[in-house]
Amino acid sequence: MPARTTTSSLFSREHLPLAIGAVALVTLGAFENRAVGTALPTLVREFDAVSSFGLATAAPIASYVVSLALAGVWADRSGPVPPLRAGAVLFAVAQVLVGTAAGMPQVIAGRLLSGLAEGLIDVGIMVLIARALPEELRPRMFSLFAAAWVLPSVVGPVLTGIVTEGVGWRWVFLGALAVLVPVWLLLRPALRTMPRAAGPPAPTGSGAAPRTVLRWAVLAAAAVFGLSLAGEHLAADPVPAAAVIALGAAGTGLAAVRLLPRGTFRVRRGLPAVVAQRAFAAAAFAGVGSWLPLLLTLVHGFTPTTAGISLSITGVMWAFGSWLQGRDHGHAPAAVLRAGLAAMTAGLAVTTLLASPALPPVIGLLGWALAGVGMGLTSPVLSLLILAGSDRTNQGRNVSAGQLAGSLSTAAALAVSGAAVALTAPGPATFAGILGAGGVVALAGLLTAGRVVEDRAATVEAEAVRIG
Repeated sequence: MPARTTTSSLFSREHLPLAIGAVALVTLGAFENRAVGTALPTLVREFDAVSSFGLATAAPIASYVVSLALAGVWADRSGPVPPLRAGAVLFAVAQVLVGTAAGMPQVIAGRLLSGLAEGLIDVGIMVLIARALPEELRPRMFSLFAAAWVLPSVVGPVLTGIVTEGVGWRWVFLGALAVLVPVWLLLRPALRTMPRAAGPPAPTGSGAAPRTVLRWAVLAAAAVFGLSLAGEHLAADPVPAAAVIALGAAGTGLAAVRLLPRGTFRVRRGLPAVVAQRAFAAAAFAGVGSWLPLLLTLVHGFTPTTAGISLSITGVMWAFGSWLQGRDHGHAPAAVLRAGLAAMTAGLAVTTLLASPALPPVIGLLGWALAGVGMGLTSPVLSLLILAGSDRTNQGRNVSAGQLAGSLSTAAALAVSGAAVALTAPGPATFAGILGAGGVVALAGLLTAGRVVEDRAATVEAEAVRIG
């Protein structure tokens, strides 16, 4: 863990380069995330490949899972700088591939590389924070990360739409290259302060060979890929699609057992419970938020533009909740976690009212705003707890485990809800079931939140990620 210093500000001379560079990198990633969602429909229409939309969407999700698992091992062995550099290079190559694509195969290749880049950057930046910042400054850093999503969430879709209609969708991707260079230059001073790794960390009995990690990560990616695509074809080809969903669910579960800390599925005290909470929170929040634009369009008659208000609410209220957790309020992380999960559970319960066409949608959207505050409190606290339960030998793997738990649980939640939408006429009853299920998952997290406080007899070594 980094040594405690007398510096108490992210904007001191010592920490300012890291704060600016890291926030700039997160902001770039947020803009890219929002931009792709806006430009991709136009892209597939131009190539007359609307049927490939699901493939282009699922490709980076699958490669992200592989990247997360490998990035964790890499960061533990070599430090955060090599994964970050590789992630930046892959990000640039991905934008070039998509921006110059002559057909969908090149787009899919670029999307796969984009997922790999995102995983490397996500793990690398977290390990960099763990090693470069004192523990008392991490909550403020994570609140800045959440704030970095506000502007992309509010103006990103509009700006992307203007660029797409004015000069073409290709410049949405190629334009990111012009931003990547100054962002990387901002981050370089902080990277230069990182000492070179002296070699692989000392064995702790909890590590695994990269080949072992890769094997299970590829299985998880294939399972997630199958889950992401099968739901779209469930109505047209129910038997093969259902078989793919069953195999995907089994593969996801088997890989998760190997890639996540032992005891995660039992919500065992300590790090396994923290990772489990990441799964609960991600599945509940993303499993609901992904369907809100469609719900608002079908049930309440919103236009595609106005239905995007749910995305704006997500970005703003998540940032507000994260700002609250970053304040010096004197509460223990476990208490903040409970407050966040309670707000999310209550907010999702109110959000369920959106499924009723007879009620004003503003009521349900207020509930979604409360859920956003809850997620803003919950997500950074879970990151803090993961870093607090790690040391230099397992920071990467533990950060990776938390991200993997969120990704795999979200994929499972979206597969189930997607199957429900495919098999029924998507209307109030279907949406009520989806939103209600999200609230139940959040409640499960709230009821088990106290288990993130580990027994004093437990050690970091015993709680580290084990793959056997």
